[in-house]
Amino acid sequence: MTRLPVAQIDAFADRPFTGNPAAVMPLSDWLDDAVLQAIAEENNLAETAFFIPDASGAADFELRWFTPAVEVALCGHATLASGHFILTSDPDREAVTFRTRKAGILRVERAAGGQYHMALPAYPAAPKPLPAIIAGLGVDPAKVQATLWHPNHYGLVVLESAADIHALAPDFRKLAAEGDVLTIATAPGEDTDVISRVFAPGAGIDEDPVTGSAHSVLTPYWADRLGRAHFTAYQASKRGGHVGCRLDGDRAILTGSCVTTMEGVLLI
Repeated sequence: MTRLPVAQIDAFADRPFTGNPAAVMPLSDWLDDAVLQAIAEENNLAETAFFIPDASGAADFELRWFTPAVEVALCGHATLASGHFILTSDPDREAVTFRTRKAGILRVERAAGGQYHMALPAYPAAPKPLPAIIAGLGVDPAKVQATLWHPNHYGLVVLESAADIHALAPDFRKLAAEGDVLTIATAPGEDTDVISRVFAPGAGIDEDPVTGSAHSVLTPYWADRLGRAHFTAYQASKRGGHVGCRLDGDRAILTGSCVTTMEGVLLI
């Protein structure tokens, strides 16, 4: 029997039971992909992050993420949680870098007030009609200000108000029929500059609590619309979470806190 350390960490959270929970699992070497997927299914969280030391020297660690159903190309909240795990374990370390298979090198570093800055790729989306996604969201097309698409399967729907975001009641079967698409609904915020909700039923997650990768798309869109590189954002899921956003060239710099809620050992 193999004993594997595991921690559950709430990302983009300043207290337990808010933000987005991720399982974080350090490994010495990669397990078979089928085993990694089975562990993620067993954990039954939006994401399980696995990392190993990076033998290539390009970064400190290699990092991969799995939902209960699939491996994903980019996951922000589980990257933030992984950075929190490593930086909490080593108080002398100021930053950590991760080499990923499809999202390049990602970085998490300490910030003021016990927060972290995380550098993700910025994904500018381009206008495109998204009638099936609008239908899946169940939103009145008259309230849709814009629809945009990024080829990494991000659909962005811009609505008029925060009230429209709160009122969304999607048909998850319709959204899932579009495949592994991350659907982002956004509008001007109430107590923050921007508000959003995010849905990914095609990847096994009906509504994601707080989605770092969605803010890779939101950051260039809202930076352009607001006319400034930085803004505050709130993802209005049941758990909810705040994200600081800043566009820095081709990077989206996201700021947030993490809380470790569980530590243990997985036996396989």
